[in-house]
Amino acid sequence: MKRLLLIFAAGVPLATACLPAAASAGTTGSAAVAASAGTADSAAAAASAGTASSAAGPFTCSSVSVNAPAGTAVESVTAVRREAGTLTVQPVPPFTEVVKIPDVPAYCDVTVTLTHPGVGDHAKVRIWLPATGWTGRFQAVGGSAFAAGDYGAGLAGAIKSGYAAATTDAGVGTYLDAGWALNSAGEVDTALLKNFADRSQHEMAVVGKQVVREVYGRPVSYSYWNGCSTGGRQGYMEAQRHPGDFDGILATAPAINWDEFEVATLWPQVVMNEENTFPSPCKFNAFNEAAVKVCDPLDGARDGVVGDPATCAFDPRRLIGESVECDSGRETITAADAAVVRKIWAGPRTPSGRKLWSGIPIGAGFDLAGTRIDADGNRVGAPFPVPAIWVSTFLKRQPSYDLSTITYAEFAKLFEQSQAEYDTIIGTDDPGLSAFRRSGGKLLTWHGLADQLIPAEGTVDYRRRVELAMGGARQVDDFYRLFLAPGVAHCAGDTSTGPKPTDALTAWVEQGKAPQTLSAAITDSSGKTVTRELCRYPSVSRYTGHGDPADAGSYSCASAQR
Repeated sequence: MKRLLLIFAAGVPLATACLPAAASAGTTGSAAVAASAGTADSAAAAASAGTASSAAGPFTCSSVSVNAPAGTAVESVTAVRREAGTLTVQPVPPFTEVVKIPDVPAYCDVTVTLTHPGVGDHAKVRIWLPATGWTGRFQAVGGSAFAAGDYGAGLAGAIKSGYAAATTDAGVGTYLDAGWALNSAGEVDTALLKNFADRSQHEMAVVGKQVVREVYGRPVSYSYWNGCSTGGRQGYMEAQRHPGDFDGILATAPAINWDEFEVATLWPQVVMNEENTFPSPCKFNAFNEAAVKVCDPLDGARDGVVGDPATCAFDPRRLIGESVECDSGRETITAADAAVVRKIWAGPRTPSGRKLWSGIPIGAGFDLAGTRIDADGNRVGAPFPVPAIWVSTFLKRQPSYDLSTITYAEFAKLFEQSQAEYDTIIGTDDPGLSAFRRSGGKLLTWHGLADQLIPAEGTVDYRRRVELAMGGARQVDDFYRLFLAPGVAHCAGDTSTGPKPTDALTAWVEQGKAPQTLSAAITDSSGKTVTRELCRYPSVSRYTGHGDPADAGSYSCASAQR
């Protein structure tokens, strides 16, 4: 479970781009508020687009004023000069490790606190502006789980690459802190949920670009969104509701369909509780390894990766009666174990058998079906925290609710309740992207096919609905491209067995070169580098029958056989 939490918070680097274009500045409201704290100015360079050259005016980190975006008031503005060196990022619960990032340039650290009058919220927007080497680009960094933004690592990576960078906390909590969700009356705080879902990201874009112009003396040349998981969902929401905010959006493993998949992610726990069967981790591993062994060669190469999980028809009942080695000795796989795995792979169903959502993809791990040993020595379920919080707090309005009591029938009702109450707020599944297309924006997504937290089928379904709404695949490919990554876990986490994308946005936005494939690589257990060119949806990668299976040149893109 700890490993999964680390995966959930993983960041994704945004490729730097190259050529100049017209500036795109955000709009602002009235009521300017100046920085209340600062340090001495530093002579520095801002960039003409694509190069680091002199700015229109001197770089300043002592007098930054902000006009409040529409519907907000500015509570405070601070600006502090940070010296170059190694940045220490303190851990935010549930993480415990201190992260040190070397070679961070000197930068101006601006914090703007916004509030929506009458709401009582306090949403912080943080903007980091490198004192030297600014390339004219702006990057907004998304969040993870219930955290709306970044805590320093993503911002540091951005300014090291020459971006001015921004993020927001939306006035809510950290990764697994949803204490803000219920008000004093025990009802969901819809104003704060709106901040988390949508509003604060747009206001951050407006404020961030405004501060960039104030500090460097000229507007940004290109604006980008960069986020995975929750950050990916935020990127899609920007494209759907605020199409002029960003020129390019890198939104990976996006948590779109939030109201549906968050409930669906609890399905493995419901299955185990209802069937009163809790397979041990070694049994789950046996099922996964057997499925991979059978379905691995379907793409033409035996490389330990299932190329297209949707074509894998492995029946877990084939393992009934087999003995597996576990920590406590050998265990025999039972019919009940196989039944649990079949239901988990099949995905959430109503009691009558109607499919609600996708299950854990074959080839991914079974951490969502996590178990533990209780005080009485019995194996019981261990729900993943994010869906557990969503169901207990946002649906049941009871943070201490016992999730183990949820039946199949109640699960179906909770799924429908989540759709009815939250789709329009945080569903992020509106296929109408016409305004984003008209704005000239580009949306690039890759999604791991071994992602058990947010199955890629949800993203594929969204892409199909966009095609239906906007004239077909060719028209959509002009501004929105999807790449599926076999064997890659959530946000390219450390359980990935397949090559991870290494170059994401490329030169699409600034050079007009739409990516046909995405380069990907991974180092296997023997230390060998394995490369692939990820195929543009709906194509899939097939081994050509000759050449090194670890070399991208030995594969070609072909039509999916479903």
